[in-house]
Amino acid sequence: MDHAALYAERLKTPDPAAALIRSGAKVAMGLGVSQPPALLKALAERAERGEVKDVNLYYLLSTAIAGETVLRYELMDRIRPWSLFHSAVERRLEQRAFEEGRPNPVQFIPTGFQQSPRLLCDEVGVDALVCTVSPMDADGFFSFGTNTDYAKPVSDTARTIVVEVNPHMPRVFGDCTVHVSRVAGIVEHAAPLLVVPRAEPQPADLAIGRIIADLVEDGATLQMGIGALPNAVCDALKDHRDLGVHTEMLTPGLVELMQAGVANHARKTLHPGVGVFAFSMGDQNTYDFLDGNRGLEAHPVSYVNDPAVIARNAKMVSVNATLQIDLSGACCSEFLNGRQFTASGGQLDFVRGAYGSEGGKSIIACHATAARGTCSRIVARLDGPVTTPRNDVHIIVTEHGWTNLKGKSTSERARALIALAAPEFRDDLTAEAGRQGLI
Repeated sequence: MDHAALYAERLKTPDPAAALIRSGAKVAMGLGVSQPPALLKALAERAERGEVKDVNLYYLLSTAIAGETVLRYELMDRIRPWSLFHSAVERRLEQRAFEEGRPNPVQFIPTGFQQSPRLLCDEVGVDALVCTVSPMDADGFFSFGTNTDYAKPVSDTARTIVVEVNPHMPRVFGDCTVHVSRVAGIVEHAAPLLVVPRAEPQPADLAIGRIIADLVEDGATLQMGIGALPNAVCDALKDHRDLGVHTEMLTPGLVELMQAGVANHARKTLHPGVGVFAFSMGDQNTYDFLDGNRGLEAHPVSYVNDPAVIARNAKMVSVNATLQIDLSGACCSEFLNGRQFTASGGQLDFVRGAYGSEGGKSIIACHATAARGTCSRIVARLDGPVTTPRNDVHIIVTEHGWTNLKGKSTSERARALIALAAPEFRDDLTAEAGRQGLI
């Protein structure tokens, strides 16, 4: 097979490449950093001109790249968003529709991250994939770079694959490639990758980071989310040794631990010597570290987030954030002010996987208060859906300490969680626990 000839045959400018997406198509769009700016701009322009309609767009975590092109409010009658994980883009669309008294233009699909490939391929039956990839190698393979997640599984089944080749997209290793023979259209477009500014930790983040670091043993394997709190945890881990990485999201904090030699994967029981991730989002240092790094492997999220796979890492420690915790320990991590704020993501995947690991720990952390201290995150009843059930919750941490809920009765849980609340809310929580018959 002449890979170069195939490449040349399928190389197009953005408009004819976007024309491969037909009216009525069910399209999987890359997550986060892998959203292709030139392709999405061309698809949006085709929709504006009335050349395509009834496009159903399925994805997790849209960014400004999509928000400024295919997810513009005025295109919602031609390009329909089906979100599996909200960002500020969907929240703005929903708010505008609410203010104008119109139906919500965004369809939200509840799912765990690990299940998203099967959901997209089997339940929805997406027929197209659009995403950014790294340049083709000598064997005709493109790397999905920062985003293997659901892109790799969808690429195995989709009838139409259109890729945007960006020389800035890192080439990564693992189960993370698509061959040029599977690709219908190729666009070349050099553009800086989306960079997420580092969130500065607050005093509560630093306190929680120190508490969690004390719970992590040398030789543990880590999963971390993004944001100020996980960054504070990573900063507090810099005196540890022989940590490993098995995470859905590879973050700057984890990369810095690897660069410092703290996370060397030396004691990992699954993929020893190698860090494993499904997608990455962060700063330029993170992307540079990824590029050509044999010490890292990207795999589909159906593998990385499989609780049975996660549990094969001895001393697995998952660290996730939540928005609310009720007095029984149930957590809502996706709903705010009466609306869908994000989604469940992979939280429950790692809660279950880490607890199933030999010597593993599942940690859920949050500030004790929200809205500048005016409301408690530990509440009598959740305001939204349960993201992590009380049956699964293991360790809870706030800046006021930590507790292990496993083996505790509902009464013991209520008392332990009230002790982690901000002092000014403890009396009201105690009274409510009494009304519920918990204490």
